[in-house]
Amino acid sequence: MKFSLSLALLTALFISSCSDVDEPPSRVRRNVARYPAAGHEEYPPQQQPFNPNAPPPQNVAREETSAAPAPTAMPAKTEKGDHPYGIPVPGKAHVVESPFSPGKYVDVEGFPPGTEVKDPYTGKIFLVP
Repeated sequence: MKFSLSLALLTALFISSCSDVDEPPSRVRRNVARYPAAGHEEYPPQQQPFNPNAPPPQNVAREETSAAPAPTAMPAKTEKGDHPYGIPVPGKAHVVESPFSPGKYVDVEGFPPGTEVKDPYTGKIFLVP
């Protein structure tokens, strides 16, 4: 009984697989994107003359005036007692006020206390408190 059932099932599958086979899909011609030739422009583009009356370009990101440039650590050339300390800003961690440019803040995050730091506004050296 099991053998005949298996044989009948196998025969049914064989017959169903012998039915008409669809032909493979015909090749469809696809359009290829055409881009303009890249050789027409100079790289880098030519420098344009400066026009002080021209409006600023729209696509250039503007820098925030409140963000200070990153100070750089200076190698120890003089004794540490020769330089003033930065003034800590209350309520702001890792931010000091430069002793050379009052009202200007400098981010000294990552510099250990006592490190010589160059004031990005004046170029003078002060110490991290």
